Amino acid sequence: MRATAMATTIQLLTDYEKTRLGERQMLPDAYLRLPDAEMDLRIAAAKAALGDRLVVLGHHYQRDEVIKFADAIGDSLKLSQFAARQHAADFVVFCGVHFMAESADILSAPHQRVILPDLAAGCSMADMAAIDQMEVCWQELAQLGIRPDETVVPVTYINSTAAIKGFCGEHRGIVCTSSNASKIMAWGWQQAEKLLMLPDQHLGRNTAYRMGVPLDEMVIWDPDLPFGGVDRRALERAKLILWKGHCGVHTRFTTRQIDQFRKTYPNGQVVVHPECTFDVVQAADAVGSTEFIIRTVKESPEGSVWAVGTEVHLVNRLGHDVAPARTVVTLDSLGCLCSTMFRVSPNHLLWILEGLVDGDVHNRIVVPEPTKGLAKIALDRMLQLG
Repeated sequence: MRATAMATTIQLLTDYEKTRLGERQMLPDAYLRLPDAEMDLRIAAAKAALGDRLVVLGHHYQRDEVIKFADAIGDSLKLSQFAARQHAADFVVFCGVHFMAESADILSAPHQRVILPDLAAGCSMADMAAIDQMEVCWQELAQLGIRPDETVVPVTYINSTAAIKGFCGEHRGIVCTSSNASKIMAWGWQQAEKLLMLPDQHLGRNTAYRMGVPLDEMVIWDPDLPFGGVDRRALERAKLILWKGHCGVHTRFTTRQIDQFRKTYPNGQVVVHPECTFDVVQAADAVGSTEFIIRTVKESPEGSVWAVGTEVHLVNRLGHDVAPARTVVTLDSLGCLCSTMFRVSPNHLLWILEGLVDGDVHNRIVVPEPTKGLAKIALDRMLQLG
């Protein structure tokens, strides 16, 4: 980030944005070092006391001791849509990360309050695209003669901040998920000759390549370099501008790991998430979203052997609960853990729920206007495409 842009951003921080940077209420000492059995009993009691006024959402990557209390399990968009349909619910507790709770607040009903059990549960990928960086990028594209408001459609992965979604909503852009990225990108190219895809370069590259876009028609925009570090002629030729961002979990998978798996299991198959690197996706047998991975393994013949390239909690759950008649292993033998997702603990969940029972709302996520309205425009554009 440029020094001048950073200074401006700090000066303009809202109370909400300061909370994202660390001004958060810490877990009280009374909720530390509690026995697991006691926490389970107290969480269940708090849920029962709140009844229909509460809905607990659990992302696929959440730890088992938390997700067992979820009323719905899924990806971030699916869970946000589920919460919005729970009209009796006053409180939406999202066991996930910050951008997920933001999306839930954007799509929720006016009376619903969205809560993130630990405000430190962020997403490093989402944080790789800051709104001031995006604004500088747009200005520099114009300086390079690209005329972005005429020739570029911004497409943001749902794994992004509400501010980035709002920018896309304001600049005729759209949101995508890993499930619908190809459909959204096809729509984008119908609107303009170029797409700016952020914050994950790998989802954009892998999706576009599968759609027939050659690699030499893609460029990487590095927000930490003047003019993105992009050669002007290459930018003019490019059909796809990829923001230099990535997922720290999915980029840990390698082709060497795939080779080792194939030596150990000659008849095994490899399925990976499109946030993985290009080489890994090309070497895999199948690639798709979290929901695709679950469905693919679940519907495979009994006795099948799978190496899965995604977060380890989901991989373990696949093998133990979803598809127990198959052999399911993580592609990375050490297990790729999403450390920020792991911050949401049963201790945090208990604190939040008992607070609600007592009338105290901790860690509420509120996306301010006009960001909320603009972000909803970008989300609605995606939802209208089906």
